[in-house]
Amino acid sequence: MKTLDIIKLNEAGTKKVIDSLQNLLADFQVYYTNLRSFHWNVKGKGFFRLHDQYEEMYTEVADQIDEIAERILMLGGTPENKFSNYLQTAQIKEVGAVSDADQTVKSTLESLSHLIASERKIVALADENDDEVTLGQMGDYLSAQEKQVWMLTAFLG
Repeated sequence: MKTLDIIKLNEAGTKKVIDSLQNLLADFQVYYTNLRSFHWNVKGKGFFRLHDQYEEMYTEVADQIDEIAERILMLGGTPENKFSNYLQTAQIKEVGAVSDADQTVKSTLESLSHLIASERKIVALADENDDEVTLGQMGDYLSAQEKQVWMLTAFLG
């Protein structure tokens, strides 16, 4: 018995959603690592605020990584688990030990812009496949990320 038969999702459409979620998982894994680096290395006038903010963000992203992997499993896929494969797949690239506060924020905004664009594509795929659960998950991520964009943009002045 297949999960998709029980939850009434089309296998072909779901495959496209799974593939997109796999790409998103890779991007989130690299993004998480970059946020950890920013948390550890940020310096300057914004240190106290950004140090705490990056910790909040990477903690949230860790939960989202788990949710994405579990959604892949629910849809019948197997989430990628090798970081070497994430680095080959991800569009978000690793960032070195950046310490300049403004540069960490700009890099974070670039990553968020990419994640938001990817999630909007997944929304369209999920909608075509009547996959309301993935739609809701992406909607939740988009809502939180748009607020982060607003706050980080305001930080830069």
